[in-house]
Amino acid sequence: MACDEPAAPSGIFTRQNSSSTSSLDFEPDADYRFVESLEERYKCAYCHRVLRNPHQTGCGHRFCQHCILALRELNAVPTCPVDKETIKMHEVFKDNCCKREVLNLHVFCKNFPDCNSKVILGRYQEHLLQCLFESMQCTNDGCQDQILRKDLKEHLSQHCKFREERCQYCNTHVVLINIKNHEKNDCPDYPVPCLQNCSQIILKKEIEKHHAVCPEAEVDCPYKQYGCHVKVKRGKLAEHENSALREHMLQILDKNSQLEEQISDLYKSLECKEIKIQQLADAIKKCEKEFRQYTQLLGNNSNLMVSTQALASHLDKSARLESQVKQLIQMANQQQGKFDLRPLLDTIENVKQKIALMETYDQRLVVLEDQSSKHDLQINIHKAQLNKNEERFKLLEGTCYNGKLIWKITDYKMKKKEAVEGRVLSIASQPFYTSRCGYRLCARAYLNGDGSGKGTHISLYFVVMRGEFDSLLLWPFKQKVTLMLLDQSGKKNHIVEVFRADPNSSSFKRPDGEMNIASGCPRFVPHAVLENTKNTYIRDDTLFLKVVVDLTDLEEL
Repeated sequence: MACDEPAAPSGIFTRQNSSSTSSLDFEPDADYRFVESLEERYKCAYCHRVLRNPHQTGCGHRFCQHCILALRELNAVPTCPVDKETIKMHEVFKDNCCKREVLNLHVFCKNFPDCNSKVILGRYQEHLLQCLFESMQCTNDGCQDQILRKDLKEHLSQHCKFREERCQYCNTHVVLINIKNHEKNDCPDYPVPCLQNCSQIILKKEIEKHHAVCPEAEVDCPYKQYGCHVKVKRGKLAEHENSALREHMLQILDKNSQLEEQISDLYKSLECKEIKIQQLADAIKKCEKEFRQYTQLLGNNSNLMVSTQALASHLDKSARLESQVKQLIQMANQQQGKFDLRPLLDTIENVKQKIALMETYDQRLVVLEDQSSKHDLQINIHKAQLNKNEERFKLLEGTCYNGKLIWKITDYKMKKKEAVEGRVLSIASQPFYTSRCGYRLCARAYLNGDGSGKGTHISLYFVVMRGEFDSLLLWPFKQKVTLMLLDQSGKKNHIVEVFRADPNSSSFKRPDGEMNIASGCPRFVPHAVLENTKNTYIRDDTLFLKVVVDLTDLEEL
């Protein structure tokens, strides 16, 4: 099989039988699945695996390169494991021809049957680098997931916890697993609630600016420098200033008094220093006078040494006094600059003016509050009169003078509930008349019933009221009265009750009070009939009652 061809020396092996095939290779320890069964001639005589870099011995058997080297290291005189012949290393040569044949054997991809590719052994590793079914580690830092190559793109873009995503608030690229921590701790545009419980949501980068104006933030009173140590919410600061106005004024006055005392003490200190300066100036004048005297003595005295010593003594004393005077003048100037009272006096004067202005405002506020109370009283009186007139106009607009009343009762459910709970037992209609100068009448309804109809029926009564023309009318009232619950379907299935006024009943005599005792039907209509959805007595939570007085034989004024 091998064809001997001379070649340049290569390591310990001196010969090779063909050109190099180094561009193709495979991993020796992998478990390959060959398309056709592996022939014995392609197996190593030592490890019995497919030959890798095959070498042939003098006895004609083939070994992997690392196997032939292993045999040499194991024995000083290596022997062939097949025929027990001594292997002479100078006879071993690299079998490139066999190597080429081995590298061109076809094998299945290790990911079979998902991958049905068949590749030559020498290109096996290249195929794995491109195989879509090869398992590989995610390329994102920190992710240890093993993903099929065909799923890697989807994993990187959609499923990997270590992929980068844009922060929805600041658009910064952040690793997904850290995005919540980024939003809460690092994102400047993350919305956070105000820490002062003011119910506002603010961007994190603007939280400090918001706290400077937040109405719920606690702040010091503006008069803290004057002694008010109250902390109050910013939104209630004006209220505090108004309520504590007098206390603040007293604190300002007390502070002013303290400042005036300090000013007085400073003035006294300055006066003392001025007196001391004057004393030193007098001492200097005295020294100068003595100096002139000694000068004259010096001119008359022949004892030059004594005069010189006396003169030197006085000169030293004069120099020391002059130095002290300069220091005192400098200190006085510094003190005067340090305790310059003009700004302080200006501030006190401004505060006094503000106090006077506030006292004026306080007096004006009292006057305005008094005027406002009077105006409110007048407005309330006018409102009551307007309401009374409005009710009167409504009554006049809805008043009938033909002995007939159509009474519209709205919000039935609410009014019935009030009756059941005992809050409003009955309701009355607007008045109506038999004629312009006739009897004044009205109707009264108990939506939860009255007497024998209580809790089961609506009770409907007829009431005679005191009118303007009662002295001209005939008494007792004797007319026939018809009470009706109107059907709203248009079929006129009205519920009707008729009675004639009993002349012996006190309900129909001339009224002594505002109205007589009501008379009528305590069991006018059952709730079951009225509220039955098959009937149409109630629509839109509204029902209509009708009262008709028979005007036959009734003389009109």
